[in-house]
Order: sequence, then C-alpha cells, then structure tokens
Amino acid sequence: MLLKLNVGNLFEPISGRRWDQAEISSQVTRRIARFKKNGLARGDRVFLPFGNRLEFFAELLAIWRLGGCAIPIDSRLTAFEVENLARVATPRLAVVDEETSANIIRVLTASGARIIQTTETGTDESVDSLFCLESDALMLFTSGSTGNPKGVLHTHRSLRARWMSLRDHLGVVAFKKTLCMLPTHFGHGLICNSLFPWLAGQDLYITQPFKPEIVMRLGTLIDENGITFVSSVPAIWRLALKLSRPPQRGTLQRVHCGSAPLSAHMWEEIRRWTGTRNICNAYGITETGSWVAGLVDADVPAQDGLIGQGWGAIIQIVHTNDTAQLFNPELSCPAGESGFVWLNTPALMKGYFQRDDLTQQAVVAGWFLTGDIGFIDDHGRLVLLGRERDEINKGGMKVFPSDIDAVVERFEHATDVCTFALDDPLYGQNVGMAVVLANQSDEVIRALHQWMKVHLAEPKMPVRWWVIDSIPRTSRGKLNRDAVKAAYQNQPPLDLPGILGKGVIS
Repeated sequence: MLLKLNVGNLFEPISGRRWDQAEISSQVTRRIARFKKNGLARGDRVFLPFGNRLEFFAELLAIWRLGGCAIPIDSRLTAFEVENLARVATPRLAVVDEETSANIIRVLTASGARIIQTTETGTDESVDSLFCLESDALMLFTSGSTGNPKGVLHTHRSLRARWMSLRDHLGVVAFKKTLCMLPTHFGHGLICNSLFPWLAGQDLYITQPFKPEIVMRLGTLIDENGITFVSSVPAIWRLALKLSRPPQRGTLQRVHCGSAPLSAHMWEEIRRWTGTRNICNAYGITETGSWVAGLVDADVPAQDGLIGQGWGAIIQIVHTNDTAQLFNPELSCPAGESGFVWLNTPALMKGYFQRDDLTQQAVVAGWFLTGDIGFIDDHGRLVLLGRERDEINKGGMKVFPSDIDAVVERFEHATDVCTFALDDPLYGQNVGMAVVLANQSDEVIRALHQWMKVHLAEPKMPVRWWVIDSIPRTSRGKLNRDAVKAAYQNQPPLDLPGILGKGVIS
C-alpha cells in the first residue's frame, strides 16, 4: 500500500491543482531524499502544522516511508498552544507552508525542531524505505493543547486494520471520487475520509475545512467533479441545506456524517438534498482509528442516534465505566438497555503518548471505554443516547473546556473559571464561560479577552460570558459543568459587544 504508491489522483477543486499518480510518486520520492538530508531517522516525530492541500499527503507518505511518525496539528493553534504540544512530543522536524505564522515557526525552532518548507523539495529522489508495521505512524492530539496534551498514538498495523475493515464492509466502489471538507489534523478527516479511499486507489478531492463559502458551493462542487462520496459533520449540513443548491447529476452514492449523530429530521433532509438514501452516521473515535461502526446498507428508516453495527469491531454495552468491572456478567446490558459503550477492535491505538496512566483508565484487555452512552437495539445495531465526556462539539471540531480553563486561570485577575457547551443553531454547540474576576471593570474584561486571543485558537474563544461571584462545585470541590451551565445559561450574559466593540464577538 505504501511501498508501491498505487494511490488515487489528488485534486484541489477550489484552486484547480491536480497531481496524478506519476506526479505524486515524484513528489513523495523527492521528499524522502530531502528528509534523509535533514536527518530524519526511524522513530523520529515530525510536526505538520498545515493540512488540506496536496503537499500534506506527499509529506505524510515520505515520513512513513522513512519510519517516522507524523503529527498533524491544527494550523489555527496559537504559538502558545503549539509550544505546549512540542514540549510534550519533542518533534525532530517540522514541515511548514507559506501560511504558517512566524510565531509558530519561532516556537518550533526553539523546541529543537528543524524547520522545512513543504515546497522546498529539491530534485534528488529516493525510494528508500524503513517502513514497518509496528512503527509509530501517527499521533493525533485529542485534548490538552493548553493543559496536559493527550496524544493518540497509532501504528501502521492499527491504521491498516482500520482500512482493511472498512474495505471488507464497505468496498471501495462508492468511494471512487471522494470529497473531504474536514480537517486533516484529526481522525475522521484524515484516517477515514481521506486516507482510506486514497490509499485504496480512489481519487481524493480536498478543500479547506468548514469554510462557509465552500459549503455554500457544495452542490456545484459535487456536480462539477462527479463526486461519489462525501463525509461530513452536522454543522456542514446546517449550512448546506439552507444556502447550497442540491446536486443535479446524481453522482453521489454514499454520505457519512460523524462527530455527532444526525437527528432523524436532518437525516431525511440530507437524503432529499443529496438525492440518495444511502446516508448514515459513521461512529468514529480517534482512539479506534475513527469509523468503527455504521450502516452498510443505509436505506433504512431514519432514527435519532442510530449508528449500526461494528465495522471490524465488537460493541459491548455495560452498566459501568469501571475497567475493573468490565467482565462482570451481571453488569452487561441486554438489548434495549442503555449503558456505557465499550469497543474491541484490532484498529485500537497503541496508547496515549507517554501517558500510561490515561491509557490504563481507558483500555482493559483490548477493550476501549468510549465515554458514550447507548444501547443495542433488537436488530443488533448500536444507538447512541449521549456523551459522558464534557467536550464541546463545535461544528465537528472538539473543543475541550479544560484547555480554555487552563488559559483563563493564568490571567492575573481571574480567580475561578468554568467553560461549558452552549446550544448553537449553526455549529450545534459553542463555548460559554462563567468566570470569577477579582476586578470586574470593563478594562479588566477587555484585558482578559486580549489574553485569551493570544493564547487560544479562535474556535475555542467563548462567545458568551457570565462574570459571577463564585463557581458552583460539588461537595467534594469538583467542577460540575452541567450544573454551572444550568445555573447561568438562562441568565443575561455579559454585554461583550458593548464592552469590546461591535463585531468582536461572532
């Protein structure tokens, strides 16, 4: 798969750029030679603070051919956040593009990483390969860019297990021309939406992620390029169903939606818009290589939370999230009874990078605790009811409250803080914040807003603030985000536009 480079063609439908298989091979082999000159060795980690363009995929394969571990990161992260990730991951090299900020390059250089421009490949080519199934292939950070980073580590063996399972269950015909509008720095967009079809020889069309102006053209993009498959998140559909004309040519064969299950209503709306009934929720978790369950034949009645059966995974519903009690038969849930969702799959991560403590909390004897609540219906299908975790799902992007809390707590006038999810008509969820300030003047609030802009990526910025006297906590002193949300979401928030100026808060 990775040695012969029998991959599909790569397209950027917005820019019009295209690489065929011969060009991809040349781009990869030139990068292999360039990486060798820069000292990349087996086991070295390489940061990729850019994505969703042709060069990203050539860099990825070149890193893998030399036995390196690729670490794609969100290009929107601040220098502070990137510095924190680099401190933990200690990358040997970092590949950047022309849009990577000077501040990001500065902190990566200070971390000891050698900086390489993705367009600087030279003319030398190399086909050397140190590829090994057991090598670390991919590290994806799922939380803690400002606190304690948690990197999900996959080997080539676990990734290949995911792709083989998908091919066995879904085939590749429907993926002949795949469109990816999702970020390539997380599992859904990279492992499954992009690499699964592309490495199987199918054509991949890649755009910048979640750009409203691109989503508004979705129907046209599908028709102009004969797209047969699209993966997505609910936020894309909230915009596309309102503002994009439906495709007319009837090329779409299959559509997946991940991140959060579709409601039955939206499910049917997407069917009408796309012209195909083959729509399904693709249940995916970074730790299991993303898509781990769904519907093979998706022409079924739409149902809130319906996922389907495992794609190369065994699903178990248990009354407990205690790893020590997983195999207690009395705690196993019968069909129709809800509990914690556990998964067993050969595509399971190697573990959390240098966090054996977290790995042991989530994995026992090959079983992974997802943090989701659901049940198995009478047809043997998984149905999700909700999440145990407190992460905020903003348009398919995972925003972790602890990241924001960690930044605000460092502000000199902040004495306590709690961030939580708010319902949002466009993104599904957005970020709210309750904060305790020693000084509640407008000047201090403006200073806090500026502090957060410097230290947080834009998607993490709270859109509504409540400045309060104290944060409600449990009797044991623990933070209950749901309780804080319930206490304040129906009260008037701070008048941020009035304090900061019109247009500052979107």
